[in-house]
Amino acid sequence: MASEAATTGEMKRTLTLTGVTVNAMAFIAPGAFLWTTFQLQAAQSIGGRTTALDMWTGLGFALILAFLTAFSYSELARIYPKGGTGSSYYYAEAALLDKDQPHLRRFARLAKVSLGWVSHLYYWIYPGIMVAFAATLAGYIWTAITGITLSFPVLAIIAVIFAVLCGYVAFRGISGSTNTVMAITVIQLVAIAAFSAFAIYFRLTHPGTYAMAKASTVVIPHSFINIIAQSTIAILLLVGFEAVTALAAEAKRPEKDIRRGVLLSLAIQGGVAYLFQYFAANFVVSPTTITAKTAAGKVVVGYAAAALDGAPIGTMLTHMVNTVFGGAGTAVSVLMALTVLLALVGTTLASLTAGVRITYAMARDKEMPSILGLLHGKFATPHGGIWVLAALSGALGVYGVYSLDALTQITLASNAGTFIVYAASCLIAIVAFASRKDRSILKHYVIPGTGFLMNIAEIAGIIYLAVTAGGAMAKDAYIAIGVVIAWIILGFVWVALNPAMRGKKLLHDPRALEEANTAKA
Repeated sequence: MASEAATTGEMKRTLTLTGVTVNAMAFIAPGAFLWTTFQLQAAQSIGGRTTALDMWTGLGFALILAFLTAFSYSELARIYPKGGTGSSYYYAEAALLDKDQPHLRRFARLAKVSLGWVSHLYYWIYPGIMVAFAATLAGYIWTAITGITLSFPVLAIIAVIFAVLCGYVAFRGISGSTNTVMAITVIQLVAIAAFSAFAIYFRLTHPGTYAMAKASTVVIPHSFINIIAQSTIAILLLVGFEAVTALAAEAKRPEKDIRRGVLLSLAIQGGVAYLFQYFAANFVVSPTTITAKTAAGKVVVGYAAAALDGAPIGTMLTHMVNTVFGGAGTAVSVLMALTVLLALVGTTLASLTAGVRITYAMARDKEMPSILGLLHGKFATPHGGIWVLAALSGALGVYGVYSLDALTQITLASNAGTFIVYAASCLIAIVAFASRKDRSILKHYVIPGTGFLMNIAEIAGIIYLAVTAGGAMAKDAYIAIGVVIAWIILGFVWVALNPAMRGKKLLHDPRALEEANTAKA
């Protein structure tokens, strides 16, 4: 017998507040990104000078930005609980259609289509980054156990297999993936606490020369430009809180739980887990904990070594454990790497599950290919979009494991899309509440307005890197900007050529059109 979802064409409402929050927490992945992005952050430089000393403060800047944006999303979710899978795509249209002024309503569809299209820079590249991280981590674990380094073709195959397996779990339904990521999140939080406590203990009991002279050096800003530069990568650690707004169609109480889940997930993951572990990791960077050799054979230490190390956290943990216990460092590092790999499974599942929801909404509106709007009869999942996204994630994963530069390029491209969507969503919140009686100057002007400006500053930061960083970093930033521009141009082409959109004006007042049709009738 066909399921109710199949006959009604609707998704099943199965998610409680816990389910909503856990899906967002899995997207943010409390422990995975310390391991996976520390090398990217250590390698970042401007004009030949490292920005790594502002790694923690850059994360703090990104966290403030995320909280301001999260609050804007939560307020939009509160007044538009029927957003379904549309999230910011739906909010953009609803905010303008609510207006009494015809000249504002006529921009509703343009805003909706534009924001929905740009959202794919974030939602469709992000899972590919996770796949690349997972394949790279699998290579580290294999090398640590066997001593054999995996070649690029092998890592590429791992990336493809990982993408397919995650796609299959996401295809099976939101309930199964939620249960999976809940268990993974608990394991990760325990691993975070253990690593962070041990790192701080090591620093306090082993005096020496460290990159950070004292604890306060970690949290005190060194350069505003470096903070912005670091935050352009750090946002990757925090994105995902807003993705659960696309799960409104599957939440039992979307009017309450979506709003709460957005803020709770960010507070737990970003405000507690990441600030704690990034403090601990930066606190123990030293010649004792990490060294490496350049291609020319020169020995480098500290952040310079971390920039060359595919798993700097694993290397530091190995050295610390060996120093304290006289051995077992590799075993402990492999164990932690396995928990990170589990977290990446949860993050990839969450990104495949939530990221395809806006695509599904656009396809149902005939603004994306119809295959992306198919809903599976048994599992009630947008399976067409999930499998297309899984295939793309595999391809991006292969590209990402090719080199650190390739991974940096897709990371910056995804983050640029994130900042555009976040900035637009903050602006939408201002527009949405401008004519409401329950508007607040603080909640609906100051907070989203500040969030908008901070997101714009991040976009400017990526452009600044392209212009001034020099070397590989500048090239990576330019390529990321090129991807953004190319996607926007492709959007114009799609709108112009899409048969389903012909005859539909992007600029029109639907209320006036309805009144005209009524008058004719």
